Amino acid sequence: MVIRSGLGAPARSPSIRRFTQMPAIKDFAPIGLIATSPLIVLVNQSVAAHNVQELIALAKAQPGKLNYASAGPGSGIHLGTVLFADTAAIDITHVPYKGTGPALADLLGGHVQIYFSSLPPAVGLVKDGRLRALGVTGLKRSASFPDVPTVAEQGLPGFEAVLHYGIVAPAGTPRPIVDKLNAALRAALGDPKVHDHIATEGAEPLPTSPEEYAADIDREETKWSALVKKSGATAK
Repeated sequence: MVIRSGLGAPARSPSIRRFTQMPAIKDFAPIGLIATSPLIVLVNQSVAAHNVQELIALAKAQPGKLNYASAGPGSGIHLGTVLFADTAAIDITHVPYKGTGPALADLLGGHVQIYFSSLPPAVGLVKDGRLRALGVTGLKRSASFPDVPTVAEQGLPGFEAVLHYGIVAPAGTPRPIVDKLNAALRAALGDPKVHDHIATEGAEPLPTSPEEYAADIDREETKWSALVKKSGATAK
């Protein structure tokens, strides 16, 4: 899943050229990836599921009865949950919210049963026992939740729904500027304080070249656009 912000650069390599030819992002060019971060599957304590397999079984026994929150239609959290439902072949009902705060409030109140949360807001709620964590959506366990198994470990091998954070710039930015920005980004990510701060947020710093980031965006756009088309979702 791709989340982009900031500045970027022109296309020179095949991967960057392909990036700039993609309709939704043709006005941008990649600088570099900053970090990736998994989501965590949270349920209200009233839900009779203590792991992902039990959640899937519960959803299959009650098609359409379990509600899941999202931080908004088309958000990374929404699409990650759609991928989970599609992979597990279950029917759960989407309830969109305007951000994580309202979604978590209604999860705590029992108005929705499931929420695929980013990691930082989940830590205190899980440790306090107010919400139950069933799994993380990366291919490896999170340092923030070392005792919580991945979704892939729990009957859905290869499942991955990970947020990607990176920097892009307007297409046509001169290559020397691209390289200078990429070097500055790499230097920042190489600072132990910056690295540790990103890690405390549950993310994994992953500096890349512009070409590597273009290829990463290409893979993620292909993966998620196929899911959106399959779901039949449209922009209003």
